Amino acid sequence: MTGFDLTELLAARGGERYDLHARHLNHQLPRMLHTIGFDKVYERAEGAYFWDADGQDYLDMLAGFGVMGLGRHHPVVRKALHDVLDAQLADLTRFDCQPLPGLLAEKLLTCAPHLDRVFFGNSGTEAVETALKFARYATGRPRILYCTHAFHGLTAGSLSVNGEDGFRDGFAPLLPDTAIEMGDLDALARELKRGDVAGFVVEPVQGKGVHPAPPGFLRAAQELLHRHKALLIADEVQTGLGRTGDFFAYQHEDGVEPDLVCVAKALSGGYVPVGATLGKDWIFKKVYSSMDRVLVHSASFGANAQAMAAGLAVLSVMEDEQTVAGARHTGELLRSRLAALVDKYELLHDVRGRGLMIGIEFGRPTSLGLRSRWTMLQAARKGLFAQMVVVPLLQRHRILTQVSGDHLEVIKLIPPLIIGEPEVDRFVEAFTAVMDDAHGGGGLMWDFGRTLVKAHLGRRE
Repeated sequence: MTGFDLTELLAARGGERYDLHARHLNHQLPRMLHTIGFDKVYERAEGAYFWDADGQDYLDMLAGFGVMGLGRHHPVVRKALHDVLDAQLADLTRFDCQPLPGLLAEKLLTCAPHLDRVFFGNSGTEAVETALKFARYATGRPRILYCTHAFHGLTAGSLSVNGEDGFRDGFAPLLPDTAIEMGDLDALARELKRGDVAGFVVEPVQGKGVHPAPPGFLRAAQELLHRHKALLIADEVQTGLGRTGDFFAYQHEDGVEPDLVCVAKALSGGYVPVGATLGKDWIFKKVYSSMDRVLVHSASFGANAQAMAAGLAVLSVMEDEQTVAGARHTGELLRSRLAALVDKYELLHDVRGRGLMIGIEFGRPTSLGLRSRWTMLQAARKGLFAQMVVVPLLQRHRILTQVSGDHLEVIKLIPPLIIGEPEVDRFVEAFTAVMDDAHGGGGLMWDFGRTLVKAHLGRRE
């Protein structure tokens, strides 16, 4: 036995968390958190809530960027992980076939019955990388199409189909892929006519800004792609597993059957990193065409027992607790109550989304006093007003949210799928209070806005 005691280590040094990050990890993270007042110390978490050392609760409307679909520390997932550790399985021998990966693949495929096989990796970006490689090999073509403003991951291949220059800058050369506007079928057709397109990767609801695909677009794109012998790749890393009120977001549109589907995040139960790429039989059989190619695409920790157990537990809970239907109902309730505020607040321009993936967009007000303050923020940096809303939601109302993307005046809500009417009430009441302050000429929010402007100008200098 060693002397290692995790509880003692955390008790002794947990208070150093921000200093440790500043010294040894991404030093800009603690700097940013200190600047906007997000440098909280959370002691524990359960379901849709965190608690600090004083016992105050915080409502989580972020779910770890969508990872915590079932909330934190769901008892069924916890038990599954205890069980798999206690079983002491002969895991990752590399030269056998363990039962858990096959069982999880079987269960996942029942949710996408037009697909046949699964590859397990460790993350969403790996799921996308797998889809890009498989599409290229299966079609014999090099180019992938993607949408402007898309987010598919940050490793080199997935970065090549990332629609935001801010993520791509400084990392060239990337793969020679091509962006089109979401919904632009003419642009899709033009690119397909060149004859070198392997596939088109698309988020059925874009995470950046929360923009659903226009009605009919996915089905029409699928028809165009198949006519040109190219593949439709649905990135469901964030939208999948019930997030939008259907198990997969592409299922909102009849007749859409992607050739490859990428999932991750919520499949983990919030515990063990996992990614999965679901695909058609013929694609997998082309990639793994002989015994010589048995390891042509693999992942060292892919299909490990802990990840597979977590995934199986998640799917079981979702079925038993009717999580998808719950997300649809609660999402409609939250979205409708927020949408009813659009006419009340001139700074609030739109509320959109599907299920429990909701975008709240702010825009230029009409009244002179508000317009001058808005212009001040926009002149410094677009997106500061949304940050002004996010900060008091946390500091005054203990609700964690996020700005949807760089230079966007959009807040994205992606809470755990288990929230209900009490959480909807708490969020709407808090959001209404923040909007009242912003529109009433109150100094607190706009004073903080000036602080953000100064911080931004200081960074630029």
